Amino acid sequence: MQILDAVRAGATFQTARDRALPSLAERDRRLAYELAAGVLRRRAQLDRTLELETVDPRLHDILRLGAYQLRALERVPPYAAVSTSVELAREITDEGGARFVNQALRKIARDAGGGMRDAGDTHPRWLVERWQAQFGRRETERLIAWNDSRAPLTLQPARWDAATLGARLTEAGFGVREAPFGAGVVVETGATHPASRIPPPAQLPGYSEGGFIVQDPAHALVCRYAAFPPGTLVYDACAAPGGKAALLERGGARIVAGEARRDRGRRLVETARRAGVAIRVAVADLLSAPFAPGTFAAVLVDAPCSATGTMARHPDARWRVTRRAIERCAQRQGALLAAAAVLVRPGGVLVYATCSLEPEENTDVVTEFLARHPGFARAPAAGAVPAVLLTPDGDFRSLPQRHGTDGAYAARLARVA
Repeated sequence: MQILDAVRAGATFQTARDRALPSLAERDRRLAYELAAGVLRRRAQLDRTLELETVDPRLHDILRLGAYQLRALERVPPYAAVSTSVELAREITDEGGARFVNQALRKIARDAGGGMRDAGDTHPRWLVERWQAQFGRRETERLIAWNDSRAPLTLQPARWDAATLGARLTEAGFGVREAPFGAGVVVETGATHPASRIPPPAQLPGYSEGGFIVQDPAHALVCRYAAFPPGTLVYDACAAPGGKAALLERGGARIVAGEARRDRGRRLVETARRAGVAIRVAVADLLSAPFAPGTFAAVLVDAPCSATGTMARHPDARWRVTRRAIERCAQRQGALLAAAAVLVRPGGVLVYATCSLEPEENTDVVTEFLARHPGFARAPAAGAVPAVLLTPDGDFRSLPQRHGTDGAYAARLARVA
């Protein structure tokens, strides 16, 4: 309930999760995560089943949690799901609310058996239609299935190399496999760690030693695609939480990392310190960055976006995104890219990246930028990433339903004049 309350109040699922779960025992933490993430993924289904339009809003999340347990979690006995929900309703409302919850959930328990996948869509209809127009029906179904599953936990070597990281995880009883395209180590279940018992990253071997950072393969591949030569002075302009900055520095680049928000800047500093990388951090908005024109040999703009490529990892994102939000993101992204261009010296490189699947935030932004800035041109580095990850224009593009990673986009542009 705490996680859902926080999300409803405006927090992201990740923030709400990180605040609520550490205080719980491991078993309770796993269940709380599954309940909150499941309710957020399948909210539309649950709401249709429960017919919440005329129900006291204070009971909405209680009913969703109870219904999700009844329809999707075999390990929770029906009587336990109902009785726990009734007690919550009694605490939050009154005896009348408790009776209503009892009756509603008992009806669902009697009707249960079809499973959640038969209950309806798990994404906003307008978003599904948008993806069908872009990818086709079959690929959209695969994308939705990916979003409705739990995202793999992928680690990128930091102070440890991949062999050491894999060996230490194996010794601790975890399964490991190479991430898609060799971009990291995926933590899997093992003999002593069943599916529900992979702990949070902070409890894995190597976390306190800075042996790894948590980062999806798509974002590590963006760093490869950037192909900054060793010694290049790079401004990572929207750097928090710092994963790309850490990987780029370990690849030999010299990184100045910028972040507009001071609280996110602190997280960036912590990531750099734990990973053992020498990154200079500036609390600065790219639109008013305190650097002279032409200061940097390269600038990375990992732009704030609608994050439609990361919905398996962020189950609340599907209900936050709107058509207008995509438009607003594109407008700001264009402004950020233009501001970054000023900081690139002649002959330098500008890399624009998002974790969005939407053309308005990706190719459209780059196309408009190039039309307004004839001194820049696309300049993908040959062989930096596999050809299957490149668009006909040479931009980077990963898709969950095709590549088994987060969705991400990047364009590599050179200042030619």
